[in-house]
Amino acid sequence: MAILVLERCYIIMNLLFVLLNSAHCFNPKRLNVSAEAGGSDWSQAGATFYGLPTGYGTDGGACGYKNAVAQAPFSSMVSAGGPSLYKSGRGCGACYQIKCTSNQACSTNPVTVVITDECGQGCLTESVHFDLSGTAFGAMAVPGQDSQLRNAGVLQILYRKVECNYIGKTVVFQVEEGSNAYYFAALAEYVNGDGEIGLVELKQALASDTWLPMSHSPSAVWKLEDTSPLRAPLSLRLTYLDSGETVVASDVIPAGWQPGAKYESNNETINAAGWADADAGATWYGEPEGAGSTGGACGYGVAVANPPLNAMVSAGGP
Repeated sequence: MAILVLERCYIIMNLLFVLLNSAHCFNPKRLNVSAEAGGSDWSQAGATFYGLPTGYGTDGGACGYKNAVAQAPFSSMVSAGGPSLYKSGRGCGACYQIKCTSNQACSTNPVTVVITDECGQGCLTESVHFDLSGTAFGAMAVPGQDSQLRNAGVLQILYRKVECNYIGKTVVFQVEEGSNAYYFAALAEYVNGDGEIGLVELKQALASDTWLPMSHSPSAVWKLEDTSPLRAPLSLRLTYLDSGETVVASDVIPAGWQPGAKYESNNETINAAGWADADAGATWYGEPEGAGSTGGACGYGVAVANPPLNAMVSAGGP
């Protein structure tokens, strides 16, 4: 038996994040990121903007989110990422807090953006570069000075990765055009938590234990080809790139699904990294408040009843 204690001490910071980001439907939570000297978890990056000054960059960009980037909860607060952020498409959906302090027009207040596009050659001058929508770039400015800030050229900013928290949203799967009974391609939107997806697997109806790994495109799209017609409803399992946690959307793609349609998950199961997505049986043996037996087959003797084991032990099946 094992005890897992998860303690999170970011209540005050989360409240500040809500106040600063509520207009954009984000409630970011802190992720563990590498700390800079001086105890700060902010790192440096370059920033530019593209598209209209108060726009959303482009229609979806390389990730494939299309016009969803202009709508809530993205609300145009999006960015193209250089190679270190885009990660050949695996960085799609990641959430970052950004702020600027290097210009008089900077408010110094953090705002949250989502990676929805890829930035090419123009984003190679720094190791980390955000090519922001005009809306996101202007959001870093003192009220009324957004135009002045946009005229700054390449802006030096601070950034840190945060958890995505789309208030009132569950994962939505967009089935790609061209999908059919033998070829299925989809992308996931509004992925809470890490945001970045490292693996997507598909399970067909009547296949209780068989998860088929999908291949990744250089975008947010994952695809699967099969020699037999796929049997709906289809379940999808997402594995986060950083934490290894999984999200299972059971029967999210219904029978009679259509290419180009979106399907919202109403039945998600979230498993922390390291937890098996399987059932196990449990019994107990020995005294009701005892240590099982004196050491058992492993040979630990009376140590099983003493600190640090403290009788929190188990016999295991084969």
